[in-house]
Amino acid sequence: MTGLLLPTPEGRLERWVPSGVAPVVAAGRAPRTRIAYAAAHVVADATAPEDPSERAAVDWDATLAFRHHLWACGMGVAEAMDTAQRGMGLDWGAAAELIRRTGQEAAGPWCAGVGTDSLPPGPVTLDAVVAAYREQLAVVTGAGAVPVLMASRHLAAAAEGPDDYHRVVGAVLADADGPVLLHWLGAPFDPALAGYWGHPAEADAAKELAALCRDHAGRIGGVKVSVLDADLETAFRRSLPPGVRCYTGDDFGYPGLIAGDDGGHSEALLGIFDPIAAVASAALAALDDGDRARYDALLAPTVPLSRAVFRAPTRHYKVGIVLLAHLAGHQDHFRMVGGLESARSITHLAEVLRLADAAGVLPDPDLAVARMRPLLAAAGIDA
Repeated sequence: MTGLLLPTPEGRLERWVPSGVAPVVAAGRAPRTRIAYAAAHVVADATAPEDPSERAAVDWDATLAFRHHLWACGMGVAEAMDTAQRGMGLDWGAAAELIRRTGQEAAGPWCAGVGTDSLPPGPVTLDAVVAAYREQLAVVTGAGAVPVLMASRHLAAAAEGPDDYHRVVGAVLADADGPVLLHWLGAPFDPALAGYWGHPAEADAAKELAALCRDHAGRIGGVKVSVLDADLETAFRRSLPPGVRCYTGDDFGYPGLIAGDDGGHSEALLGIFDPIAAVASAALAALDDGDRARYDALLAPTVPLSRAVFRAPTRHYKVGIVLLAHLAGHQDHFRMVGGLESARSITHLAEVLRLADAAGVLPDPDLAVARMRPLLAAAGIDA
C-alpha cells in the first residue's frame, strides 16, 4: 500500500503507510435506545467566481448528498448548526436556503438551528433578539425540522443578567408549536459566548439553565450541552426535569456520556458524528444489543481523532471535519466556506489523517492517500 511523507509536531518528516484497519460498516438503521444527531458540515462551491470572503457559495448537490449519507448510516441530521459554519462563513441567507433544501429532501430525523445571525453585527436590543429568533423559528418549523434554539452572540452582548435570558427564551418558546431544543455552546467553541445564561462560572450557568428548563418543561424537549466538561454535563443531566433530555455535544467525552450510568444517559448531537457516522452507527447498534464491550471498542479509537479535530482553538474544528469528508470521498475538494481551510496547519491535517486511519473511518485508504498527496505538495512536501 502506498504511503506518504507526513510532517510531525517535532518538525520531522516521517514515512507513513495506512494501517490496514478495516473501515467500520454502518448499522444502517436508527438506534433504538438512544437519539443520535450528526451536526453536518456544508460543502463549498470551489469554482464559484466570488472570493470566499464575499459570500457563502455552497455546492448544494454535494451538501445534500452528504445528508443522505448520514441518514443512510442511521444518523439524524442536525442542520445549520455551528458545524455548518454558522457565524464563521455561512450567513443567515445561506443557512435559510440550506434549511429549506434539507426539508425538501429529508429522509430521516432532523433538527435545525434557530439563531439571531439575521441581525447586523453590533449592539441590539433584547426585543430585536426575540424578533430575530422568531423569524428563524418560522423558517425552521416551516421546513419541518425540530427547532434548536442556538446560543446567540447578540443575546450574550445585550443581556445584563440571568433574567434577560429567561425573558428572551420564554418569549421565543411561547411562539413554538412543539418542543424545542436549547443549545448551550461554551466559550471554547465561541469566545463571544463566555458568561452565557448570565453567569461567568459554568457550574452556576448550569444551575440557571436547569431552572429555566423547569420553568418551561412543557416546551423544552432537551438541551444540547457543548462545554467539554463531562462531570458538569452529568450533574446538569441529573438536574433536568422529567421529559427534558440532555444531548451531549462533548466531542471529548461522548462515549461515556452516551453510554450513561445508573442515573441516566445523554443523547447525542455531535459534530464528530459527521466524519465518524458509520462507526457511531455500528457502536450504537451494539449498545442497543447490550454489548457494551463492542460499543467501547468501536468508539475508543475515535476519541483521539476527535480530540485532535477539536483541539484549541476549538472553533476551527470544522477544518478537520471537511478534510475527512474529502479524504473519505464525500466531496471532491478541500475548500471551505469563507476560506476557512487555511485555519489549521498541514501538520495538524497529517495528524488527523493518521488518527482517522487508526479509527477505521476512511472507507478507502488508497483514496485518502491520493487526496492527501496534493495537499502536502501545496505545503512544499514531496510526499
